[in-house]
Amino acid sequence: MNADFRLVRHSELMICSIRTYFMIRREFLALFSAFAFQSTSTVSAQSTRKAARVGVLWHAANAEEEDVYLSVVHRAFSDLGYAKGKNVHIEHRFPAEDPERFRIMARELVELNPDAIIAVTTLGANELKSATSKIPIVFVLGQDPVRDKLVDSLARPGANATGLSLMSDDLTAKRLAILKEAIPKLSRIGLLVDPTIRARQKAIVTAHEIASQQLGLSLGPIEEIANAQAAEVALAKMVKDGVTAVSVGPGSQLFNLRKQIGSLALAHKLPAIGIVSESVPYGLLFSYGQDLPDFFRRAVVLVDRILRGAKPADLPVEQPTRLKLVLNRRTATALGIQLPPTLVAVADEVID
Repeated sequence: MNADFRLVRHSELMICSIRTYFMIRREFLALFSAFAFQSTSTVSAQSTRKAARVGVLWHAANAEEEDVYLSVVHRAFSDLGYAKGKNVHIEHRFPAEDPERFRIMARELVELNPDAIIAVTTLGANELKSATSKIPIVFVLGQDPVRDKLVDSLARPGANATGLSLMSDDLTAKRLAILKEAIPKLSRIGLLVDPTIRARQKAIVTAHEIASQQLGLSLGPIEEIANAQAAEVALAKMVKDGVTAVSVGPGSQLFNLRKQIGSLALAHKLPAIGIVSESVPYGLLFSYGQDLPDFFRRAVVLVDRILRGAKPADLPVEQPTRLKLVLNRRTATALGIQLPPTLVAVADEVID
């Protein structure tokens, strides 16, 4: 009796196991079929989705002049999985610092109806804001986005623009303090300003005046530099006026003339300092400011977020997370300046 019971029980267990096997097999096949359908649908959707179109409104005259940052933009898109001509098309415009060309090219880009537009300068961002209230705009070198009416606030931009904000004026005191540390006998500094940002010149000059007074320095002359000839005249005048160092202010025009300003400062034996590290190899003594290549990379990240569905109004304006000091020991040697070891030790980069 017990043997018969065990046999029946064994048979029931085998039947249950077989039923369970086929049940699991059916569920597995159903899940596999659903996954395969979903994967096929996703691949199909990705293959039919139109490529993103992004505009970039630069400031210089051509791609060669912008290469130091243009290459960063292309690499940043590539790092995020975008391939030019495949899943992203990038339209570049180069206004050559001409306000009318900024206006014309901003409209050209808007007429292309891109998914987003990168505005390298505040002037470009303002022209784009005038041309469209719908296409997302990401500005890169925003000096004061709230004051310039690009956004309602840094935390809540509120419209179709967001981007990155510079702190160049806030860093003036630190920059001049570094200069004083490098040249203890410093007494008088000159200032080069960009004529294309006259609306900002008062703030730039005021920051230099306050910092100079705190360090016991005289400030002046203050010269607008529109071209290489103007730079030559201004630096010659500064030498005549007893200037012992030169501060190169912010602005894309001065950046475009970085080679000429650097070589002319060296020729006149004037230590020159600036904001942009990419200007230092051409003859500046040092720079202290934002990591601008990083700014361009972060601008592309913001574009990527917009392409994925984020709204500029909800993306806070980003501020610098990294400042860097770049020293040019080669220039220091040419000018007979012995850079303090303590300064060299804290530098992010030293050019020999």
